[in-house]
Amino acid sequence: MKLIIIGAGPGGYETALLAAERGVDVTLIESSRPGGTCLNEGCIPTKAFCRSAEILEEMKVAPAFGVSPEMSAGFDFVTAAARKNAVVGQLREGLSSMLSRPGIRLVHGKASFVDRHTVAVIPLQDGNSGARYYEADYIIVATGSVPAILPVPGAGLEGVVTSRELLDIDHVPERLCIIGAGVIGLEFASIFRSFGSEVTVVEYCSEILPRFDKDIAKRLRQSLAKRGIAFFMGTQVQGISEVHEGHSDSGQGPSGHDLVGKRSLSVAFVRKGAEERVEADTVLMAVGRRPAVDSLNLDEIGVEYDAKGIKVNGFMQTNIPDVYAVGDITGGYMLAHAATMQGVKALDHIMGIEDGIDLSVMPAAVFTMPEAASVGLTEEDCKAAGIVYSCRKSFFRSNGKALCLGEADGMCKIITDSDGRLLGCHMFGPHASDLIHEATAFITMKARLQDMRSMVHVHPSLSEIFR
Repeated sequence: MKLIIIGAGPGGYETALLAAERGVDVTLIESSRPGGTCLNEGCIPTKAFCRSAEILEEMKVAPAFGVSPEMSAGFDFVTAAARKNAVVGQLREGLSSMLSRPGIRLVHGKASFVDRHTVAVIPLQDGNSGARYYEADYIIVATGSVPAILPVPGAGLEGVVTSRELLDIDHVPERLCIIGAGVIGLEFASIFRSFGSEVTVVEYCSEILPRFDKDIAKRLRQSLAKRGIAFFMGTQVQGISEVHEGHSDSGQGPSGHDLVGKRSLSVAFVRKGAEERVEADTVLMAVGRRPAVDSLNLDEIGVEYDAKGIKVNGFMQTNIPDVYAVGDITGGYMLAHAATMQGVKALDHIMGIEDGIDLSVMPAAVFTMPEAASVGLTEEDCKAAGIVYSCRKSFFRSNGKALCLGEADGMCKIITDSDGRLLGCHMFGPHASDLIHEATAFITMKARLQDMRSMVHVHPSLSEIFR
């Protein structure tokens, strides 16, 4: 069997490796660097920065633990950025080695559909050469997503960046304004606040993290605000303009010389009917991502899609039986681990393998300080579906390990149905991204609250939060 996979992000390369292991002849097509957004300009580089920020925060409170550094904690952004690049480079090398295994043909170029079994690829190295054509029994589209840009005046000004450019910035902005309080916006807000930026977050919705449980989102926002991050919620951005400080009305100083002044950006927004402004040196556009469908020529073969992405069924199959789509391109969970498991689901269906993968139970995490994590239904989901539910909460301030760590700010919230079956878990606090997997396992196994209570937990440990 021959398989073409368009896109070498987590959904693409993980599926390619598994398919080759199963004896499938795989052609993997990538228009940029293998690893996708996650490795090159998303999950991995941001988490490398998160670690630098975490160490900085620990140094600030070190004296409370009896640790007194000989010199005050300093921060070298250039070194932190170099470490981030080194981590990405090491993982790129490892991925390149894995993709060189027999059974996988890695093609560098931009792919588009010719028919439901054929794609044309324009090579990247030689723009003058013609397209090369590849055929397969099945095709999986995994081209991911690109940053969305808010269509407001000034969005194209110098200093207005997306997450891609901010990860490659060569300095710490003195003032950083972030438009959007989703996962991307909050992680950068947390990171650059630790690095020393004055951070302001402007968000259209009434609360941060629109897809998260509102109770958790509110408490996380309050926790981040204590660290000095300013939030303006329920706003509508009107535009971004340049401001040159120091200019007189005539544009000249008292001696007749031009005043150049310091250039900054002014973000105008409406809140509660009144226009307000925030000035910054750098503005991060973090208003989400959109599926990368533009160059695929999907109309040629009749694949159904809309602004949210390619439409698929529970097996990640499009309306064209031999064409599948996984990851961000489908517009669902825009998460690397979601793309990976969707790829397995698609491959299993192609090969007639039954699996127990439940893609509806999808944990998510936000790597702020403190972290937040979520899986399953929220209270809002239950209300909308008319589900009778109960909530139970526990707090990290009552957890011995959290107090020993000096990280007592946090809460865990469990949602169950009328029979005590676990429906959802939502938390913020230390290591929430790791702890959420216990709840994920119980929800996947359709277990009840009593099953969780009956499980023995190590003491003292953060996982006792579930007890």
